[in-house]
Amino acid sequence: MSTNWLRQNFFFPLGCLLALATTACSEVNSTSPATIAANPSPSQIAVSNTTQLRVGKYKGGWDLNLKLAGLDNSSYKTQFTEFTGGNLMVQAINAGAIDLASASEIPPIFAIESKASVKIIATLKGPTVGQVVLVPKNSTAKTIADLKGKKVGYIKATTAHYFLIKMLEKVGLTMKDINAIPLSIPDGLSAFRKGELDAWATYGYSIPQAQKEGARVLESAKDILSGNFVIIASPDAIADPQKKVAIADFLCRLQKSQTWRESHLKQWSKNYATTINVDEDIVYQDAKEGQQQHPQKLFPVSDAAIASEQKVADTFFQAGVIPTKVDVKQLWDSSFNKDIAKCQ
Repeated sequence: MSTNWLRQNFFFPLGCLLALATTACSEVNSTSPATIAANPSPSQIAVSNTTQLRVGKYKGGWDLNLKLAGLDNSSYKTQFTEFTGGNLMVQAINAGAIDLASASEIPPIFAIESKASVKIIATLKGPTVGQVVLVPKNSTAKTIADLKGKKVGYIKATTAHYFLIKMLEKVGLTMKDINAIPLSIPDGLSAFRKGELDAWATYGYSIPQAQKEGARVLESAKDILSGNFVIIASPDAIADPQKKVAIADFLCRLQKSQTWRESHLKQWSKNYATTINVDEDIVYQDAKEGQQQHPQKLFPVSDAAIASEQKVADTFFQAGVIPTKVDVKQLWDSSFNKDIAKCQ
């Protein structure tokens, strides 16, 4: 992929961007007059019940977790908009469409080149088991090396892009040695089902959907990825006193909902499976495997997290995906560290 293509296509106009997000959008309204229940502090201002926090989420994501954990009763309004990838959420924040979202370490790296307006305010440590290269049931491929010259779909500027580079590197190949085709998750799943791809680097609920139709895992990225996912926010939202306090509260609720999920995995799996229309047993087994690998937990900004993302950025530079070496430190904002530390 050329760097010119990245520069020209990574960020879309707002109208196109919102069309890429799914139409699912929900709003959680406060039923409580309380102010910042999660982290009360004399220095904090009360959040008006007219304050609205616009949050990007995945299908069956934060909104479901908060509801199941009984933490969806904030004193501000939360509007959720569904996206299929962290790269799209970065674009939405840059376009001013949302205030807060999550992504892997990777989409913000591409934001640097495009001078996007986005900040990383926390890290979510999580499992990496749901990140794989799939091949069709009739494929003769036994290893990644067998993909040389083949059509391989991947999700640009995401973990799938990164782990595909690393997998190829291990067998002495590069992205130039395959016919690499950047596709969104819905387009990738459609192309894979139609037999238009020889392999597909993907993640999330698209994997069990494809496996139900006979696809098999050629290689897993669970030992390649760090498990660091990041919370991203709009600089404008951080600068808004009301929204900044709402974000701090939301982070605490998010942390508590993660704790609830870890101790109610069966209940969460049942609800999540219904939401994404995947067999409950598949979801539960994947969730148990993920819990054993990396229990989900929220962490403040740290030097280790920044160093991890820098390693990824350097890989993209060395692979020629981005034209210049970048310093990721400019993306990180530690102003919520104390709020995260105080959350109990």
